[in-house]
Amino acid sequence: MAVELAEQFAVEVISADSRQIIKYLDIGSAKPTKAECNKVAFHLVDLIEPGQRYSAYRFVEDADAALEQVTARGKFPLVVGGTGMYLKALTDGVVKIESQDNSIRNRLEAEMDQSGAEAMYQRLATLDPDEAARLHPNNKIRVIRALEMCELTGRSKTELLAEAEHLKSDWNFEYHCLLPNREELYDDIDRRVDQMMAAGWLDELQSLVRRGQGGRIREARVIGYVELLDHLDGLCSLDDAIGLIKQNSRRYAKRQYTWFRNQIAGQFYNNRTEMRERLGAGFSGRVGN
Repeated sequence: MAVELAEQFAVEVISADSRQIIKYLDIGSAKPTKAECNKVAFHLVDLIEPGQRYSAYRFVEDADAALEQVTARGKFPLVVGGTGMYLKALTDGVVKIESQDNSIRNRLEAEMDQSGAEAMYQRLATLDPDEAARLHPNNKIRVIRALEMCELTGRSKTELLAEAEHLKSDWNFEYHCLLPNREELYDDIDRRVDQMMAAGWLDELQSLVRRGQGGRIREARVIGYVELLDHLDGLCSLDDAIGLIKQNSRRYAKRQYTWFRNQIAGQFYNNRTEMRERLGAGFSGRVGN
């Protein structure tokens, strides 16, 4: 949709996708194609190596820099993507934490796998009951992140939000969210996975494994790549891996759907046509053709 709008209006795209920032993972993260990049400029794609850490704080810094560049060229920035943590950090602010220790997150992720989501959620409820109350027990990423902040700083996330140094973008934002019918969405997901496989997704991964990237890609925990790695390691058939990719993608989309409905104040659309027309009408009065 952003590419379609760019064909009519002077816009550029800033990616808010935590997977598209990872180099080499092109097909499975649905990065913009060369043809799309020829039509519109994309920012914050291919920033880090697989397995490398990238924080919401750094996203705000990088997004702000991109916003400055885009507007300096007289263009209108579209921030596009479904990583809610990045979007909320950009619009609402994010706590600055100087200390970074990947071993803590790795250990917490291993404990999550071993103990389960409910046990880790209860640990968070003891350490930071206010933050726990804001999260669903199955939101493993956010639970781990809150526990990690407690260990890194010795203080709860709630305390840090109230007292610590924040980074918040000074730009004004409007949220426009495409949330189609669930059945239609799930059918689209299944169809897109099949299209990715036909586009050479497995070949892409095999090439990366031959270059010694398999371990780092597994550390990145990107849906699709993990399941295909399991297949390459002989843990499941290709058909089973594809089935799991579709299932896990649908589950992730369901969490996104719920998150945006509950966390975002903005315009919601059931279909692409309605959303494109609304955005196009808004751009007509604000950006050049």
